[in-house]
Amino acid sequence: MTLRTVLLFCLSLLLSSCSDAPAFKATDITGVDWGKDFALTDHLGQARRLSDFKGKVVVLFFGYTQCPDVCPTTLSALREVLLQLGKEADQVQVVFATLDPARDTPALLAEYVSAFHPGFIGLYGNETTTAATARDFKVFYAKHPGTLPGSYSIDHSTGSYAFDRQGRLRLLIRHGETIDNVAADLKLLLAGK
Repeated sequence: MTLRTVLLFCLSLLLSSCSDAPAFKATDITGVDWGKDFALTDHLGQARRLSDFKGKVVVLFFGYTQCPDVCPTTLSALREVLLQLGKEADQVQVVFATLDPARDTPALLAEYVSAFHPGFIGLYGNETTTAATARDFKVFYAKHPGTLPGSYSIDHSTGSYAFDRQGRLRLLIRHGETIDNVAADLKLLLAGK
């Protein structure tokens, strides 16, 4: 065999092995050594961990209820994704974790998430737990004082995290990703890809 033939053979093997990988639209972060779990409380007062949702695909988004743009558009888009998934939607759990535990009470979280979809879950922790969870998921957030005393806004990361049925962090979904692309990615995760 010539060197050229050997190189072509190796290239064809390499390319054929790549075709087995799922064609995700979101950023595939499978295997990262962070974002493995959380220990927060849901809007009904129940302690929650990622393992509570084993068997479902989980989409986790960090934000706050007074967010003027990114949070409501993300949750609205996720509602549309679930509608597009049809019967498979009951195998997906959307989780909204607040970065503003001082203002986002359980009652407010319950009202907020259910306004987008009755199956969405709102999570909260105290300031320390919130900071530790955000740090573990590489989520940036920072308070900025408002114009009125005691008012503030929060700048924060805008991506959502998708976990497979086994609870492994698999995807970082960019804010603004199309509903079709997110639905396609979740279908791949639901199919075990």
